[in-house]
Amino acid sequence: MELKIKQRAALSTYFFLTGLCFATWASRIPTIKTFFNFNEAELGTILLAMPISSMIGLPISGWIISKFNSRIPIIISFLFFSISLILIGYATSSFLLITAICVFSFCMRILNIAMNTQSITLQKQFKKKIVSSFHGLWSTGGLIGVGFSTLMVKMDVSIANHLLLIAVLSLIIALIAFLYLIKGDKSTTGNKLIFGKPDPFIFYLGILVFLAAVCEGGMFDWSGVYFKEVVNEDVFTYGYLSFMTCMALSRFFSDKLMDIVGMAKTYILSAVLIAAGVSTAIFFPTFWPSLFGFCLVGVGTAPIFPMTFILAGTSNKYSPGMAISIITTYAIVGMLIGPPLIGYLAHAFGLKSAFFIFVFAGLSFIPVSKLLFIYKKKMG
Repeated sequence: MELKIKQRAALSTYFFLTGLCFATWASRIPTIKTFFNFNEAELGTILLAMPISSMIGLPISGWIISKFNSRIPIIISFLFFSISLILIGYATSSFLLITAICVFSFCMRILNIAMNTQSITLQKQFKKKIVSSFHGLWSTGGLIGVGFSTLMVKMDVSIANHLLLIAVLSLIIALIAFLYLIKGDKSTTGNKLIFGKPDPFIFYLGILVFLAAVCEGGMFDWSGVYFKEVVNEDVFTYGYLSFMTCMALSRFFSDKLMDIVGMAKTYILSAVLIAAGVSTAIFFPTFWPSLFGFCLVGVGTAPIFPMTFILAGTSNKYSPGMAISIITTYAIVGMLIGPPLIGYLAHAFGLKSAFFIFVFAGLSFIPVSKLLFIYKKKMG
């Protein structure tokens, strides 16, 4: 087998395993809530540890990527990522739980930046685009993680044994895949984080992933609630599953779409699909139209993150690792702001009206992406 194919398979494995582990943790949040007898406010405070620890990791993650080949941060962060997943399952106090969650989130940040940095390096060895397929495997791992967690809950398997099983198996597979990751991809320039006036190119990319994170984070947290309270569907997970499934499948075709129509038009197409999908669910809040609408949103959001990471790798000011580290911070802010914003708007105006924020965020891809490509063309 050709070396670059082995490297692609190894990196694909890490994307899949990361999605699997994250979904395993996220799907057992209700178990944690029950075990510790948290109310909604207390649980929200606990979960706030994730974006905060991830934000703290901005300068550290950038420094790590600049000092080492990306494969070293990948394996070390995955090791502690797996250990922290185990500790979450075995935590018996709020302090231990928060500590484990912080380590889990911090390691996932480094892991995501290192994996995406390596994906951009690997992309240079292929004529066709391949980055979206990695994100598709992350989503696929997430779907399988949710499915397996459902089985574990039905079989009444303890959270400790469940998380231990996933973490150990994932770590064994990760150690094998590590042997085939790209070596010697450390960038020699653009590794210093420069404070002051933001670079317009990185700023526009950051706004794009911020908007994408608002859409994805909001759909993750509120699609089930929408199906339960607005669509009045007892099996409220249908909306979430339709969104996730369509996003995962679409990411395997997003690379080809970018090659055919170009990135500029893909941003516009994503904007139209997101706005149309959410509008369908708002104006026709019954089962099939809402399900179809959420599918459109999944297809629309699918290319944004991989496409923006590809563009980050072309920065004239920063190395791929540092550029991805910076714009990932915008994404974290989006994930932090999006879901609570929907909650506040829903409380004030109703959930159906609150979903218009997704229409606004989706359509905003059009002017921001146009500014991005105008600036890119100007800078050559």
